[in-house]
Amino acid sequence: MAFEDLLEDPVIQKYLHELVGPKGMPVAAAPPDGEVTDEELAEKLDLELNDVRRALFILYENDLATYRRLRDEDSGWLTYLWTFEYDNIPENLEEELYRLHDALEDRRQYEQNHEFYLCEICSIRFEFGEAMDFGFECPECGSPVESMDNSRLVHAMDDRLDALEDELNIDVEG
Repeated sequence: MAFEDLLEDPVIQKYLHELVGPKGMPVAAAPPDGEVTDEELAEKLDLELNDVRRALFILYENDLATYRRLRDEDSGWLTYLWTFEYDNIPENLEEELYRLHDALEDRRQYEQNHEFYLCEICSIRFEFGEAMDFGFECPECGSPVESMDNSRLVHAMDDRLDALEDELNIDVEG
């Protein structure tokens, strides 16, 4: 898939935005053909050099950019020539979905295995042990905390896990 096609996908745009943030998004959204220096990108995009370097480093850490170093024989200065490697985006997104699935599964287990109490004044949630330590009173306002039913939250997590398992073709029965 060409860079342009990838970058039109809103999921990929969101993924890149999450990686590099708003200041780095112009860098991520405008991959040049071939190699480019960080200085050339900063000038072309009218961005601060540090913002461009930060975005390039994040892309590099996520296997979405590579670089090659050249040393100027006269000055000894290093020049970094960057190449964008967006062919890895679909694989990276799939890894993110697996990470999300595992984290959500852990959180669902936590929600199912713990009892919670809520201060309705401050909207602070406590585990049973914390609530007991505070004498079942909110440490912020002194109001009594009430047992909290988190079954809607667990049900919403189950729905999201089902959707992720469908997306990833995870067979939970087998």
